[in-house]
Amino acid sequence: MKASLKGRCEYETDKAAAATSATSTVVIPAGGFNLRASMTDATFVKGPSLNGLSLALEKPGSFIFDYNVPKNDFRFQFMNSVKVLEKPLNMTYIHSYNDNRTALEGTLVLDSANKVSVSHMLGSTNGKMKYAYLHKGVTSFEPCYDFGKNAWDFALSRKVYGDDVVKASYQTSSQMLGLEWLRNSKTSGCFKVYKMHI
Repeated sequence: MKASLKGRCEYETDKAAAATSATSTVVIPAGGFNLRASMTDATFVKGPSLNGLSLALEKPGSFIFDYNVPKNDFRFQFMNSVKVLEKPLNMTYIHSYNDNRTALEGTLVLDSANKVSVSHMLGSTNGKMKYAYLHKGVTSFEPCYDFGKNAWDFALSRKVYGDDVVKASYQTSSQMLGLEWLRNSKTSGCFKVYKMHI
């Protein structure tokens, strides 16, 4: 049996509420399944507690069963993939028990550089359609239309220094401009810095 441990730290600068959070995840493979436990800094900040603790059973590419311990909340996620005109269509069904919310998501991969995604919250007008274009494997452009807000969002990201990604985003409904720097490296660790401006 082999277990893996992953850590992640996020720092957000915002005039309303600046926050720093850390997350650690332990994954234990069991046959074709994974047992996963995730903890945030809230689990240890005032002594050991159940705050920020979640447990999961997952079969990669098939399903995830999440249990949020302090909220006593269950979340089910099922994934499947089919071919549409010889192109892969990845579909996901997500249901949150306490919130009684169900979402459907689908992503059609046209080729290695182009994909179209659609998401919809059942029983509401909330839904999004996003197109993603990846240029030379380094720069991506993602326009997104939000049906609930009747507005467009735009995101532009680029890989820098190998492991880092710099992302700029703009939400037309709130006129918010965001800048994000993300590192996901096995050697130098993971972190995320996020800043939002009006």
